[in-house]
Amino acid sequence: MGAVEKLVIDTEYIRLQDALKLSGAAETGGQAKVAVQSGLVKVNGETCLMRGKKLRPGDRAEYAGITVEIAASASPARGEG
Repeated sequence: MGAVEKLVIDTEYIRLQDALKLSGAAETGGQAKVAVQSGLVKVNGETCLMRGKKLRPGDRAEYAGITVEIAASASPARGEG
């Protein structure tokens, strides 16, 4: 069984290539690009060839035995106070 990395974002989405790099699944953005274009990355269980695929909280990306789970940050609501 591979490793699971939780990637917490405070935005609406993160692009697949960036998620792979930030989570450590890919060492560089270039490696992430080649992996996606080569069909080596799965998003939610399906092969994905779009580097710019928008991942939102609840999505999962898999590459090289690592599963990256996207999660929303638990920051408090803005505008209160």
